[in-house]
Amino acid sequence: MPKKKVMFISSTGGHLEELLRLKPLFENYDYSLVTEKTKSNLSLKNKYQNVSFLVYGTKDHLFSYLFKFAFNCFKSIGLYIKYRPKYIVTTGTHTAVPMCYIGKLFRSKIIFIETFANRETKTLAGKLVYPIADKFIVQWEEMLKLYPKAECWGWIF
Repeated sequence: MPKKKVMFISSTGGHLEELLRLKPLFENYDYSLVTEKTKSNLSLKNKYQNVSFLVYGTKDHLFSYLFKFAFNCFKSIGLYIKYRPKYIVTTGTHTAVPMCYIGKLFRSKIIFIETFANRETKTLAGKLVYPIADKFIVQWEEMLKLYPKAECWGWIF
């Protein structure tokens, strides 16, 4: 029986660090890993199968970010077609939101893990993906007040 296709996607930094805490699950699936391309992330190609990169962008440079975000939306369509995941697992943020909507359009299951860094406020990515997520996971019980349909599974760390 073939393994289920799962895409793990997040932006770089702490979101990626959280996502990589799920590494023990990777071997159970035909997985792909998608994140932003930075100098510190290039080594991921040597550690994981099917690693793909989106363009790194920060909202600190709003004008260029808008172009990078648009480019990443189109590139996400291509990556979705390339990997055709049955499930998309993400710890956020802006990098993952378009992929979640693309996946939902093509009937992939969306599993969103709200970041450990937020204990009392919603993230923008969380607000955007919550309505379409098949499973929405928070790491703090306090977050259940903000996301009533979420499940608290505790910390990834």
